[in-house]
Amino acid sequence: MTPTEPATRPAAVPAAAVRPPLPVKLVVAGGFGVGKTTTVGSISEIEPLTTEAAITEVAAGVDDLTHTPRKSTTTVAMDFGCLTIDPTLKLYLFGTPGQDRFGFMWDDLVEGAVGALVIVDTRRLDDCYAAVDYFEHKEIPFAVAANAFDGTVEHTLDEVRWALDVAEEVPLVVFDARERGSVRDALLVVLELALSRTEA
Repeated sequence: MTPTEPATRPAAVPAAAVRPPLPVKLVVAGGFGVGKTTTVGSISEIEPLTTEAAITEVAAGVDDLTHTPRKSTTTVAMDFGCLTIDPTLKLYLFGTPGQDRFGFMWDDLVEGAVGALVIVDTRRLDDCYAAVDYFEHKEIPFAVAANAFDGTVEHTLDEVRWALDVAEEVPLVVFDARERGSVRDALLVVLELALSRTEA
C-alpha cells in the first residue's frame, strides 16, 4: 500500500436486531374478595397499579364480608401488572373489579385478552358464576383457579367443576394467590390453553 492509497476497513457487521417481547394480555377475574388484587401483586415485576378504595359502611351493607371480615378495601376499576415470561413473551395482567355494580367495565378491560384466570373462593362458589358465564359467552379461553385461603379449599376440583358446570376442557387448578410461584403456574395454564386454541 502506497502512502496515497486509502486504508481498507473491514465491512461492518450489522448488529442483530433485538425484537421486543410479544405483548400478551390476560385477565384476572372473579367475585368480590377472591384474591384478584393479591394475585396481580404477587406476580407483577413492576409495582402494580391498583384502584383500591376503602370499604365504607354503605358498601359493607352491599358487599358480603362474611368470609373476608378483615378486608378493608376493594377494587373499583382495575388492577394492572406485568410479567416477562422470556425474551420473546411478556404478559400484561388486568384484574377486574368483583362487584356486580362495576360489571359495565368488564368489556373494556377484556378487549384484546387472549385468556382469563377466573379465581374462586370455594367457601362461596356462587360469587363466581357471573365471571364463568361471562367468559363462556365471550368464548374467551379461561381456567378456574381455586384460591387456597388459609392453605385449604372447601371442595375438591371435581366438586367445583360440577357446581360451576364448566366443560371438561376448562382447566381447574388450586393455587395460593399470595405465592409468586403458585400464581405463575396458574397463569401458565391459561397461557398454554390460549396458545393451543390459537394453533387449533
